[in-house]
Amino acid sequence: MKALFYDEFGGREKFQFGELPDPHLGPDSLVVKVVAAGINPVDYKIRQGYLAGLMDATFPVVPGWDVAGVVVATGLDTPEYAVGDEVLAYARKDVVSGGTLAELVSVPVRTAAHKPSGVSFTDAAALPLAGLTALQSVRRAGVEAGQTVLIHAAAGGVGSFATQLAVLAGARVVGTAGASNHDYLRSLGAEPISYGEQLVEQARALAPEGFDVILDYVGGQAMDTVPALLMPGGSVASIADSRAVALGGHYVWVRPDHDDLAELVGLVADGKLRVNLAGIYPIEEAVAAYAELEGGHVRGKLVVTI
Repeated sequence: MKALFYDEFGGREKFQFGELPDPHLGPDSLVVKVVAAGINPVDYKIRQGYLAGLMDATFPVVPGWDVAGVVVATGLDTPEYAVGDEVLAYARKDVVSGGTLAELVSVPVRTAAHKPSGVSFTDAAALPLAGLTALQSVRRAGVEAGQTVLIHAAAGGVGSFATQLAVLAGARVVGTAGASNHDYLRSLGAEPISYGEQLVEQARALAPEGFDVILDYVGGQAMDTVPALLMPGGSVASIADSRAVALGGHYVWVRPDHDDLAELVGLVADGKLRVNLAGIYPIEEAVAAYAELEGGHVRGKLVVTI
């Protein structure tokens, strides 16, 4: 099969595009013919070696955990699926190796869900990691109707979903983003404010008593402002800064979950959750897609088609 891969940690110059063996079909897995694969910042952090102490890697590594495609083989213990089914998955495994930027990928059945016919493969491929991260962090933080919620990096891949999910829950949402993304946040139902030295002042102007919940998807300076903005007894969750725990909150690492993924793609199918695609690249141009992603200013999600 054709795949994008690398044989050692490093920059984008380590990428190769060529032939690799077809993936192994385990008893509780599916082999999926990839139609589209979402890419995420964690992909290049792994490639650069930053997660080497957290997850083992077996070279050659094919990057990518997000996938939408068609089942071409089923394992012995996968009665939920049949050859020809259209699926999406957050196909993370215990070892980093056989990812989704390839013609075929093996998918643990626990990570997959059926794709509704009304949802495109590209939208479905953009959903798993970012959507699950958003849903699970919104839940961990306890977002509910009537609350005022501050979301940092609200226009990014995770933040775009979290903003919509918090609005759907009935919360009032204030989101941080660059000025060029303010109209976009308004379209998602949020009140935008800008990053920078005036962040606390802007946020306090909108919520003088502070925020019931703060969701942090960027870390660093955003987490620095939490003590000044979180209401007493409020909740904070971060996917980027472990200091959230010291503040009595949650440091969230997303997990694959069939039920959560099925819920998310159902919301997309019902028109209640919007997938914002920042760009679609053919796999032959996947290195350029990662270059755009690593630039750090992507609104929404980037997808590679196979």
